[in-house]
Amino acid sequence: MLYFNGLLGVVTFGLWIFCLVDVITTDEGSCRNLPKGLWLLLVLVVPLVGSLIWLVAGRPQQAARARGPYERNAPAFPEYDRPGRFAATNPEDDEEFLRQCRERAEAQRRLAREKRGDA
Repeated sequence: MLYFNGLLGVVTFGLWIFCLVDVITTDEGSCRNLPKGLWLLLVLVVPLVGSLIWLVAGRPQQAARARGPYERNAPAFPEYDRPGRFAATNPEDDEEFLRQCRERAEAQRRLAREKRGDA
């Protein structure tokens, strides 16, 4: 029986250390349900229960994937990731958008030429 209690203590200690390191290394914005500081306090004060609650209710849903050595930290074009971004569904809409961009650019050039002429 002593062997079982000793083994259970080692497993509990290992779980506590894992959860403690996990809370410390987790990004502040990734913690669920409580702020990171409260999770750290909970895991420190109540090791077994706090560790189990962290694993169930506090740990981020998806762990961050390890990036390759040449991968960027941010997407190359974050403006394409915005919710509600307009994407043309047919070529006519895209042509209309490009025409409006050209008209707006020409109006800005015309305004700049007028200001240069006045100054």
